[in-house]
Amino acid sequence: MSCILDIDLDYFNLIENPEKRLRELLDWGNLRIAFIVEKHHQAFFRWKDRVKSGTLTPPSHILHVDEHHDMMDQKRDTNIANFMYHAMRTWKSCRVHWIVDHPIDSPEMWLDDDVWMSFSQRFSMGSNRPRGWPKSDIVSICTSPEFINDDLLKRLLKTSKEFMTGK
Repeated sequence: MSCILDIDLDYFNLIENPEKRLRELLDWGNLRIAFIVEKHHQAFFRWKDRVKSGTLTPPSHILHVDEHHDMMDQKRDTNIANFMYHAMRTWKSCRVHWIVDHPIDSPEMWLDDDVWMSFSQRFSMGSNRPRGWPKSDIVSICTSPEFINDDLLKRLLKTSKEFMTGK
């Protein structure tokens, strides 16, 4: 089983010293960034492709660093608002920790009661990663340009370049 460090740059909208915080997260991840996507659900498709090809084992943990929990509906089609719902549905034993300093809501209000009951045991949230959380096997970044201003996006992408694979 693997661990994914999943970072959406919109998380840094309200963070003091965002470049420093991004660097701290990437230093903890201790890996080069595997890929950067614009729309967050594209990361989920890339994770699934890597699992299918055998270059990533099914994740047991996802550290979801994001302004949003991305479980805002249960629609069949995966989109930016529900891809974490699909990840938890796809990998039935995967734990997700949503790193968020200022949560705007909870997935509980968006998901059916029975779905939330099955997910709630595997979902947590807070401003720091849980103690003992495993090290990452892959790091992905989402730019979410429609949710972040251009200046901050450019600064964070510049910081990210220090951790790029070059692929």
